[in-house]
Amino acid sequence: MIFDSSRWTATLAGRRVLITGGARGIGAALAKRLHERGARVSLAGLEPDLLAAVAAECGDAPWWTCDVTDRGRVEEVVNNAVQELGGLDVVVANAGVAAQMPIVGGDPSIMEQHIRVNVLGVYNTLRAAGPHISHERGYALAVASLAAVVHAPLLGAYSASKAAVEALGNTLRAELRPYGAKAGVAYFGELDTDMTSRGFGTEAASALMNAGPGGSFISKVAPLHLGIDALERGISRRSKRVFAPRYVGPLLPIRMLAQPVVDRAVQRGLSEILEIARKEQVELTTPQPESHR
Repeated sequence: MIFDSSRWTATLAGRRVLITGGARGIGAALAKRLHERGARVSLAGLEPDLLAAVAAECGDAPWWTCDVTDRGRVEEVVNNAVQELGGLDVVVANAGVAAQMPIVGGDPSIMEQHIRVNVLGVYNTLRAAGPHISHERGYALAVASLAAVVHAPLLGAYSASKAAVEALGNTLRAELRPYGAKAGVAYFGELDTDMTSRGFGTEAASALMNAGPGGSFISKVAPLHLGIDALERGISRRSKRVFAPRYVGPLLPIRMLAQPVVDRAVQRGLSEILEIARKEQVELTTPQPESHR
Protein backbone atom coordinates (compact mmCIF):
# COMPACT_ATOMS: atom_id res chain seq x y z
CA MET A 1 0.00 0.00 0.00
CA ILE A 2 1.46 3.38 -1.05
CA PHE A 3 1.10 6.21 1.44
CA ASP A 4 -0.27 9.40 -0.12
CA SER A 5 1.02 12.34 1.93
CA SER A 6 -0.63 15.09 -0.09
CA ARG A 7 -3.94 14.93 1.76
CA TRP A 8 -2.26 15.50 5.15
CA THR A 9 0.25 18.22 4.26
CA ALA A 10 -2.17 21.14 4.59
CA THR A 11 -3.27 20.09 8.05
CA LEU A 12 0.34 19.91 9.28
CA ALA A 13 1.59 23.18 7.78
CA GLY A 14 2.41 25.65 10.52
CA ARG A 15 1.68 23.18 13.32
CA ARG A 16 3.97 23.85 16.29
CA VAL A 17 5.38 20.57 17.60
CA LEU A 18 7.64 19.38 20.42
CA ILE A 19 9.07 15.85 20.19
CA THR A 20 10.93 14.15 23.03
CA GLY A 21 13.44 11.43 22.24
CA GLY A 22 14.21 13.40 19.09
CA ALA A 23 17.87 12.43 18.67
CA ARG A 24 17.37 9.11 16.91
CA GLY A 25 14.88 6.48 15.78
CA ILE A 26 11.19 7.32 15.66
CA GLY A 27 11.65 10.80 17.13
CA ALA A 28 14.27 11.89 14.61
CA ALA A 29 12.43 10.41 11.61
CA LEU A 30 9.15 11.97 12.71
CA ALA A 31 10.75 15.39 13.14
CA LYS A 32 12.13 15.26 9.60
CA ARG A 33 8.79 14.12 8.16
CA LEU A 34 6.78 16.82 9.93
CA HIS A 35 9.29 19.48 8.87
CA GLU A 36 8.90 18.31 5.27
CA ARG A 37 5.15 18.77 5.64
CA GLY A 38 5.53 22.35 6.82
CA ALA A 39 5.28 21.90 10.58
CA ARG A 40 7.49 23.89 12.93
CA VAL A 41 9.27 21.31 15.04
CA SER A 42 11.36 21.46 18.19
CA LEU A 43 13.34 18.63 19.74
CA ALA A 44 14.37 17.36 23.15
CA GLY A 45 16.69 14.46 23.94
CA LEU A 46 19.84 13.26 25.63
CA GLU A 47 22.45 13.26 22.83
CA PRO A 48 23.42 16.81 21.80
CA ASP A 49 25.43 15.90 18.71
CA LEU A 50 22.62 13.80 17.28
CA LEU A 51 20.00 16.38 18.23
CA ALA A 52 21.95 19.13 16.51
CA ALA A 53 22.22 17.04 13.34
CA VAL A 54 18.50 16.28 13.26
CA ALA A 55 17.66 19.93 13.99
CA ALA A 56 19.86 21.03 11.09
CA GLU A 57 17.82 18.82 8.76
CA CYS A 58 14.65 20.42 10.12
CA GLY A 59 15.44 24.01 9.18
CA ASP A 60 17.65 24.65 12.21
CA ALA A 61 14.84 23.70 14.56
CA PRO A 62 15.27 24.63 18.21
CA TRP A 63 16.49 21.78 20.40
CA TRP A 64 17.44 21.16 24.01
CA THR A 65 19.15 18.41 25.94
CA CYS A 66 16.60 17.03 28.36
CA ASP A 67 16.40 14.12 30.76
CA VAL A 68 12.65 13.51 30.88
CA THR A 69 12.95 12.08 34.39
CA ASP A 70 13.89 15.59 35.58
CA ARG A 71 10.53 17.30 36.00
CA GLY A 72 11.99 20.77 36.38
CA ARG A 73 14.08 20.43 33.22
CA VAL A 74 11.08 19.16 31.26
CA GLU A 75 9.06 22.19 32.33
CA GLU A 76 11.94 24.47 31.32
CA VAL A 77 12.24 22.85 27.89
CA VAL A 78 8.48 23.02 27.25
CA ASN A 79 8.45 26.69 28.18
CA ASN A 80 11.43 27.32 25.90
CA ALA A 81 9.66 25.55 23.04
CA VAL A 82 6.53 27.64 23.58
CA GLN A 83 8.63 30.79 23.49
CA GLU A 84 10.61 29.77 20.39
CA LEU A 85 7.57 28.59 18.44
CA GLY A 86 5.11 31.20 19.67
CA GLY A 87 2.91 28.55 21.25
CA LEU A 88 2.44 24.81 21.07
CA ASP A 89 -0.05 22.70 19.14
CA VAL A 90 1.36 19.17 19.42
CA VAL A 91 3.51 17.32 21.93
CA VAL A 92 4.82 13.83 21.15
CA ALA A 93 5.98 12.06 24.32
CA ASN A 94 8.30 9.64 22.55
CA ALA A 95 11.38 9.31 24.80
CA GLY A 96 11.77 5.81 26.18
CA VAL A 97 14.07 2.91 26.96
CA ALA A 98 13.96 -0.87 26.73
CA ALA A 99 15.90 -3.83 28.08
CA GLN A 100 15.12 -7.46 28.73
CA MET A 101 14.31 -8.48 32.29
CA PRO A 102 12.92 -11.75 33.63
CA ILE A 103 10.53 -10.88 36.44
CA VAL A 104 11.93 -13.70 38.59
CA GLY A 105 15.68 -13.33 38.96
CA GLY A 106 16.06 -10.30 36.74
CA ASP A 107 17.83 -7.06 37.65
CA PRO A 108 15.39 -4.85 39.64
CA SER A 109 17.19 -1.72 38.44
CA ILE A 110 15.94 -2.47 34.92
CA MET A 111 12.35 -2.24 36.15
CA GLU A 112 13.12 0.96 38.05
CA GLN A 113 14.66 2.57 34.98
CA HIS A 114 11.65 1.67 32.85
CA ILE A 115 9.28 3.24 35.34
CA ARG A 116 11.51 6.30 35.72
CA VAL A 117 11.94 7.00 32.00
CA ASN A 118 8.94 5.46 30.26
CA VAL A 119 6.27 6.27 32.83
CA LEU A 120 7.43 9.29 34.84
CA GLY A 121 9.16 10.75 31.78
CA VAL A 122 5.95 10.60 29.75
CA TYR A 123 3.97 11.95 32.69
CA ASN A 124 6.40 14.85 33.13
CA THR A 125 6.15 15.66 29.42
CA LEU A 126 2.37 15.54 29.21
CA ARG A 127 1.99 17.43 32.47
CA ALA A 128 4.26 20.27 31.37
CA ALA A 129 2.89 20.55 27.83
CA GLY A 130 -0.75 20.09 28.79
CA PRO A 131 -1.60 23.72 29.58
CA HIS A 132 -0.08 24.87 26.29
CA ILE A 133 -1.93 22.40 24.06
CA SER A 134 -5.28 22.91 25.82
CA HIS A 135 -6.92 24.63 22.87
CA GLU A 136 -8.99 23.73 19.82
CA ARG A 137 -5.97 22.69 17.72
CA GLY A 138 -4.10 21.02 20.54
CA TYR A 139 -2.98 17.40 20.52
CA ALA A 140 -0.87 15.19 22.77
CA LEU A 141 0.46 11.83 21.63
CA ALA A 142 1.87 9.30 24.10
CA VAL A 143 4.03 6.68 22.40
CA ALA A 144 3.26 3.28 23.89
CA SER A 145 3.82 -0.04 22.10
CA LEU A 146 2.19 -3.29 21.09
CA ALA A 147 3.87 -4.46 24.30
CA ALA A 148 1.22 -2.48 26.19
CA VAL A 149 -1.41 -4.78 24.69
CA VAL A 150 0.15 -8.25 24.42
CA HIS A 151 2.88 -9.24 26.86
CA ALA A 152 5.83 -11.50 26.09
CA PRO A 153 8.57 -13.14 28.19
CA LEU A 154 11.62 -10.99 29.00
CA LEU A 155 9.60 -7.81 28.39
CA GLY A 156 7.87 -7.52 31.75
CA ALA A 157 9.44 -4.16 32.61
CA TYR A 158 8.88 -2.73 29.14
CA SER A 159 5.32 -4.04 28.87
CA ALA A 160 4.39 -2.73 32.32
CA SER A 161 5.78 0.71 31.55
CA LYS A 162 4.07 0.94 28.16
CA ALA A 163 0.75 -0.20 29.63
CA ALA A 164 1.10 2.73 32.03
CA VAL A 165 1.81 5.04 29.09
CA GLU A 166 -1.41 3.84 27.47
CA ALA A 167 -3.30 4.63 30.67
CA LEU A 168 -1.81 8.12 30.84
CA GLY A 169 -2.78 8.84 27.24
CA ASN A 170 -6.30 7.54 27.66
CA THR A 171 -6.82 9.53 30.85
CA LEU A 172 -5.44 12.71 29.32
CA ARG A 173 -7.83 12.35 26.38
CA ALA A 174 -10.82 12.74 28.69
CA GLU A 175 -9.22 15.56 30.65
CA LEU A 176 -8.41 17.59 27.51
CA ARG A 177 -11.84 17.27 25.97
CA PRO A 178 -13.42 20.27 27.77
CA TYR A 179 -10.78 22.51 26.13
CA GLY A 180 -11.24 21.17 22.61
CA ALA A 181 -7.83 19.47 22.63
CA LYS A 182 -7.30 15.78 21.92
CA ALA A 183 -4.91 13.03 22.96
CA GLY A 184 -3.81 9.79 21.36
CA VAL A 185 -1.78 6.69 22.09
CA ALA A 186 0.65 5.15 19.58
CA TYR A 187 1.07 1.37 19.40
CA PHE A 188 3.93 -0.01 17.36
CA GLY A 189 5.19 -3.48 16.69
CA GLU A 190 8.91 -3.81 16.20
CA LEU A 191 10.09 -1.09 13.81
CA ASP A 192 13.52 -0.96 12.21
CA THR A 193 15.38 1.36 14.59
CA ASP A 194 18.62 1.08 16.50
CA MET A 195 16.53 0.69 19.68
CA THR A 196 15.05 -2.50 18.23
CA SER A 197 18.40 -3.85 17.08
CA ARG A 198 19.92 -3.20 20.49
CA GLY A 199 16.99 -4.80 22.27
CA PHE A 200 17.24 -7.95 20.15
CA GLY A 201 21.04 -8.04 20.36
CA THR A 202 21.23 -10.28 23.41
CA GLU A 203 21.81 -13.99 23.78
CA ALA A 204 18.46 -14.55 25.47
CA ALA A 205 16.54 -12.57 22.86
CA SER A 206 18.23 -14.53 20.06
CA ALA A 207 17.32 -17.79 21.73
CA LEU A 208 13.69 -16.68 22.13
CA MET A 209 13.47 -15.57 18.49
CA ASN A 210 14.80 -18.94 17.30
CA ALA A 211 12.70 -21.06 19.63
CA GLY A 212 9.58 -21.29 17.51
CA PRO A 213 6.69 -19.40 15.90
CA GLY A 214 6.01 -17.31 18.99
CA GLY A 215 9.53 -15.93 19.03
CA SER A 216 9.57 -15.24 15.32
CA PHE A 217 6.33 -13.26 15.60
CA ILE A 218 7.67 -11.17 18.49
CA SER A 219 10.86 -10.41 16.57
CA LYS A 220 9.24 -9.52 13.25
CA VAL A 221 10.68 -6.13 12.28
CA ALA A 222 8.83 -3.71 9.99
CA PRO A 223 10.27 -0.76 8.04
CA LEU A 224 10.46 2.44 10.06
CA HIS A 225 8.54 4.42 7.43
CA LEU A 226 5.36 2.49 8.28
CA GLY A 227 5.44 3.94 11.76
CA ILE A 228 6.24 7.43 10.51
CA ASP A 229 3.43 7.24 7.95
CA ALA A 230 1.03 6.26 10.74
CA LEU A 231 2.27 9.08 12.95
CA GLU A 232 1.84 11.62 10.18
CA ARG A 233 -1.76 10.52 9.62
CA GLY A 234 -2.48 10.37 13.33
CA ILE A 235 -1.11 13.82 14.12
CA SER A 236 -2.96 15.28 11.14
CA ARG A 237 -6.25 13.77 12.33
CA ARG A 238 -5.52 14.13 16.06
CA SER A 239 -6.32 10.42 16.30
CA LYS A 240 -7.17 8.48 19.46
CA ARG A 241 -5.05 5.57 18.30
CA VAL A 242 -2.03 5.38 16.02
CA PHE A 243 -0.62 1.99 15.09
CA ALA A 244 1.79 0.23 12.75
CA PRO A 245 2.22 -2.21 11.11
CA ARG A 246 -1.37 -2.84 10.06
CA TYR A 247 -1.72 -6.09 12.05
CA VAL A 248 -1.40 -4.15 15.32
CA GLY A 249 -4.77 -2.42 15.00
CA PRO A 250 -6.96 -5.54 15.07
CA LEU A 251 -5.13 -6.82 18.17
CA LEU A 252 -6.17 -3.82 20.27
CA PRO A 253 -9.81 -4.83 20.83
CA ILE A 254 -9.06 -8.57 21.21
CA ARG A 255 -6.09 -8.34 23.55
CA MET A 256 -7.67 -10.68 26.12
CA LEU A 257 -8.02 -13.36 23.43
CA ALA A 258 -4.56 -12.77 21.98
CA GLN A 259 -2.68 -13.07 25.29
CA PRO A 260 -3.33 -16.80 25.90
CA VAL A 261 -2.23 -17.54 22.33
CA VAL A 262 1.05 -15.72 22.91
CA ASP A 263 1.53 -17.43 26.27
CA ARG A 264 1.33 -20.86 24.62
CA ALA A 265 3.36 -19.93 21.56
CA VAL A 266 6.47 -18.88 23.50
CA GLN A 267 6.81 -21.91 25.79
CA ARG A 268 9.31 -23.88 23.71
CA GLY A 269 12.65 -23.81 25.53
CA LEU A 270 11.50 -20.95 27.73
CA SER A 271 13.03 -22.22 30.99
CA GLU A 272 16.47 -22.34 29.38
CA ILE A 273 15.99 -18.92 27.80
CA LEU A 274 15.06 -17.42 31.16
CA GLU A 275 18.21 -18.90 32.72
CA ILE A 276 20.30 -17.26 30.01
CA ALA A 277 18.59 -13.93 30.64
CA ARG A 278 19.15 -14.10 34.41
CA LYS A 279 22.90 -14.43 33.90
CA GLU A 280 23.22 -11.90 31.09
CA GLN A 281 24.34 -8.33 31.71
CA VAL A 282 22.26 -5.93 29.61
CA GLU A 283 22.23 -2.22 28.96
CA LEU A 284 19.28 0.06 28.29
CA THR A 285 18.73 0.75 24.61
CA THR A 286 19.37 4.46 25.25
CA PRO A 287 22.16 5.27 27.73
CA GLN A 288 20.92 7.32 30.66
CA PRO A 289 22.64 10.04 32.72
CA GLU A 290 24.91 8.61 35.41
CA SER A 291 22.82 10.17 38.17
CA HIS A 292 19.82 8.04 37.19
CA ARG A 293 21.48 4.64 36.85
